[in-house]
Amino acid sequence: MTDFARDLTPREITRRLDEYIVGQQKAKRAVAVALRNRWRRRQLGQELAADVYPKNILLIGPTGVGKTEIARRLATLARAPFVKVEATKYSETGYHGRDVESMVRDLVDAAVALVRAEKVQEVEERAGAAAEERIYRALLEEHGLEEYRDGGAELPGALEGGFWRPRPKGEAPAPAADAPVDLAEREHARVRLRDDLRARRIETRHVEIEVRDTRTPTLSVMGPQGNETMGIDAQALQEMWGRAPGKKTKIRKLTIAEARKLMQDEEADKLLDQDAIVQEALDRAQNDGIVFVDEIDKIVSSGGGDGPDVSREGVQRDLLSVVEGCAVYTRYGHVRTDHMLFLAAGAFHFHKPSELIPELQGRFPVRVALRSLTQADFVRILSEPKNALTRQYVELFRTERVALAFTQDGLERLAALAFRANQTTQDIGARRLMTILEKCLEDLSFEASERAGETVVVDRRLVDERLGETGDDEDLIPYRL
Repeated sequence: MTDFARDLTPREITRRLDEYIVGQQKAKRAVAVALRNRWRRRQLGQELAADVYPKNILLIGPTGVGKTEIARRLATLARAPFVKVEATKYSETGYHGRDVESMVRDLVDAAVALVRAEKVQEVEERAGAAAEERIYRALLEEHGLEEYRDGGAELPGALEGGFWRPRPKGEAPAPAADAPVDLAEREHARVRLRDDLRARRIETRHVEIEVRDTRTPTLSVMGPQGNETMGIDAQALQEMWGRAPGKKTKIRKLTIAEARKLMQDEEADKLLDQDAIVQEALDRAQNDGIVFVDEIDKIVSSGGGDGPDVSREGVQRDLLSVVEGCAVYTRYGHVRTDHMLFLAAGAFHFHKPSELIPELQGRFPVRVALRSLTQADFVRILSEPKNALTRQYVELFRTERVALAFTQDGLERLAALAFRANQTTQDIGARRLMTILEKCLEDLSFEASERAGETVVVDRRLVDERLGETGDDEDLIPYRL
């Protein structure tokens, strides 16, 4: 774990989670301690640290109360590899479907992508300069700078108003007597071209440039357990077998802006140590990785031996082996799961956590019950988080030059309608606010492009006009969506 984690005390972690998640203090405290314990383990001696295992957490609560958001924000805060999976997507080894170990492979892929993105940022400036140089040389090669002259009433220079203007075909080149002048003019044109590239004044111009051909074939092979199909890059296989051909390239005609992005990615790859990236990614996946297993209550067996739940207990046993700690084969080699943090969540409407197999229960020693959201919570959710829905709508309307504002009584009315809808239909937690708010602003969103310069105030009166006594679509009420 990187040095910045030293400042992430449990209190600081909770404070940062408060910026996005309303309430659920017990859950926040539990995950904050779990995250801090990872840093503490890193401070121990290697022998003792190997025996300090993470205290996995089981989050229990209805949908829409913040279980997934807590896990996702925790991973972002820790800059840790993170993957969210649904337990219902897996089947017992031997049945058709994904095996449980594939969640670890997904985590490793996420770790490699995370580390690579961080390393790309470190070489961004150098890669950008190299990309600009490649585009510059491609322009010289394509247009032939020696065929351009500067000056004269016709302005046949290398650049005209910041854009290339090539010498018309068939026009005779400059006389030999003018060669010394042409040399100075060409040098001046080169300087102007570099300046325009650097200032991004010719980004819409097209250039033919050689780029890497990424369209490599994909082979479908069976996974280690024989019941999962994995896509493997054919070129990667050839490299493994020692028969990799030279990297293929192709010529593409792109705008300079498009070419710049492609070239920068290619140049960044040249500057990166791929082996070092993989090694760091494997270390972070094994020691800092977070796996969030949602809907774990759905793999509790109903007790019968027949029917669609025949393999649910088998999935639990397969999950147990991963949570306990095992070696999982990935495309980058074997990865140990002993020190990965597993967060599991479920509503447990029809089952109890005690109905999970005892061995799996023991692997989730920390259990936290998340409470249902109240009407007061809905008001806070609409106004307090950094990414509150109201703030999102304000910014969306601003793009149409419409000033959108919410009053306190408007927020309270929206919260009341959302809370009532959850009570009378299906309780979907804070997600109900999205339905209510979208329904309330639907007409205004449709007309926003025609109301530039106006100010729209969402108060109680407007909410009642748009929604009346219900936040549901009248046509959908019979279906109870």
